[in-house]
Amino acid sequence: MIRLVVSDIDGTLIHTTEGRIPDAVFEQIARLRERGILFVPASGRQYRSLRRLFERVAGELYYICENGAVVFAPGEPGPVLSKVVMEHGEAMALARKIVATPDCELFMSGTNTSYLCPKGEEIVTLMRDRVKNNVVLLKRPEDVPEAVVKVSAYRPGAAETLIPVLTPHFGEVFNAAIAGDGWLDFTLADKGLGLRRLCAALGVGLGEVMAFGDNYNDLPMLRAAGHPYIMSTASPELLPLVENRCDNVAEVLAAL
Repeated sequence: MIRLVVSDIDGTLIHTTEGRIPDAVFEQIARLRERGILFVPASGRQYRSLRRLFERVAGELYYICENGAVVFAPGEPGPVLSKVVMEHGEAMALARKIVATPDCELFMSGTNTSYLCPKGEEIVTLMRDRVKNNVVLLKRPEDVPEAVVKVSAYRPGAAETLIPVLTPHFGEVFNAAIAGDGWLDFTLADKGLGLRRLCAALGVGLGEVMAFGDNYNDLPMLRAAGHPYIMSTASPELLPLVENRCDNVAEVLAAL
């Protein structure tokens, strides 16, 4: 029996440049809710960004945000159900390394705010104007005014080139995962941890969870869920790691 459906967003629910959740997904969310099945977005995105995408039902959902580092309960806005912060000294050392890396932008996440030390306008336009995050610009990483839950490096179209630069030390301290085009994310949490904490709070067994994802940062969630699906458009390296494949999430949900 499925009691909870958890899904990645970019590359899983959203495949177009329009950047919107398909109507068919909202139809399935409503149908599942009538049957007592929860739908939970799980993303590297910020809470505000996820609420904007799911505006029709924003106050009704649980959210696994920032690659599992922050979990929000329903509400207007919802309370924080779980939060995993990074060790400050190591987070700042990683942030400084990213700032010092050529052709690379630093992105730090608080509970519901993004902090940038931009080298150019592209990262600001992307996160503030297109993704619609709460964004604060800093002169240096150490000016961040709250505990950091995620540190990301952004090199458009070339996240894999940052792995040998940033992971030899920081990949041992934090969980590192490619999270989309150009993004290499570092957290102490992962989507699997966020899912386990949410299930524990709700009294839902992991065997009662159906999960959808398409990227490396989705693997911990897919491995934790009893019924995982990977998108057929995922990297060829990932496809053999998950038994079930999916072309359209709404179509799979319609069969529940």
